[in-house]
Amino acid sequence: MNDLAARIDHMLSLSDLPENTPDEIRSAIRAVPRHQFIPVVALVTPPGTAPRLIDRDADPRAWWDAVYSNTPVITQLNDGATPVRDLIGRYTSSASAPSTVADMLTLLRPAPGHRVLEIGTGTGWTSALLCHLVGGRGQVTSIEIDQTVAEQAAKNLAGAGAPVTLVVGDGALGWPPGEPYDRVHVTCGVRTVPYAWVEQCRPGAVIALPYCPDFGGGHSLKLVVRPDGVAIGRFPGNASYMMSRPQRPRPTLEARGPHEQRSATTRVDPRTIAYAPPGADLAISALTGLVSNFSAETDEDGDCFRLWISDPTDSYSWAGVLWRPNRKDYEVYQVGDRPVWDEVLDAYSRWVGWGQPGRDRFGMTLTPHHQHIWLDSPDHPLP
Repeated sequence: MNDLAARIDHMLSLSDLPENTPDEIRSAIRAVPRHQFIPVVALVTPPGTAPRLIDRDADPRAWWDAVYSNTPVITQLNDGATPVRDLIGRYTSSASAPSTVADMLTLLRPAPGHRVLEIGTGTGWTSALLCHLVGGRGQVTSIEIDQTVAEQAAKNLAGAGAPVTLVVGDGALGWPPGEPYDRVHVTCGVRTVPYAWVEQCRPGAVIALPYCPDFGGGHSLKLVVRPDGVAIGRFPGNASYMMSRPQRPRPTLEARGPHEQRSATTRVDPRTIAYAPPGADLAISALTGLVSNFSAETDEDGDCFRLWISDPTDSYSWAGVLWRPNRKDYEVYQVGDRPVWDEVLDAYSRWVGWGQPGRDRFGMTLTPHHQHIWLDSPDHPLP
């Protein structure tokens, strides 16, 4: 037990845990040990290293060290179709890094007596933390879309003595039987915030979620529900989460014919867009609705960098931009009627013209009919 307490204290003292983490959240992390929610075999990806397995039976020391470090633990690949031991595949469920959990709970600020709706149960650790923070039986409802993940979470929660109401279903619909909620805690990335979450809240309720439009990185978003049913909030920081299953933007990039394939050049280094600050990412995604991904590679012609821009609703509208060293111009290959690369450059130029505002100057308004991003004030929505 002393060794466990030391491990928990070490995790809480890590330099990258948020300095503003309230004492009650630190106390909850002490009271709900993380190892109770980690499977015997899992996958970890510490920064700068290749993915590796942790196996409590084969190497207990490495397992315990990973569980009580500030790293996410991957518990599912490819929605359960691939065993974790295979190492390769889409990460589809995990126990988030302790710093990430603490950061989102700090935004949420659950208090004793609050009714909480959680979207995405995962291993159940954050559900148990929420249960500890608000107290009482039936105060926390958690929705998990994956039946197998939910079954394991139920076992974990029962073993930890956490009386969470666990529902298997689509979290975008919320859970009307448990409303009205004082807090909504979201553990999966979304680009479209379901209004059902607002509709099932009391006025003054807080919704903390990872906003992940998939252009650049993700952003934490704290919304507050007004008496008129409109939710308004800002983007206080970074949030890197797996996307909600119904909102994964992965169209297959296609082309109908030669007339829709165009080659050109650009003077803009594609890395300027790929590594743009979070404020630029927010502006570009809000103005265009496009998504991006990139990779640094080495091919038969040497080192290169590829940036892909695509319309998540149209597999025939996309662009690839290729960087190579010692070039003044970079190749652009566009497909479809929509000039997605040109739109991105225009949006980036607008952001520069606004004075390159940071992420904290942007916010979101969510109504029953739409969501929109604004700059500095809700009265200034992005066009």
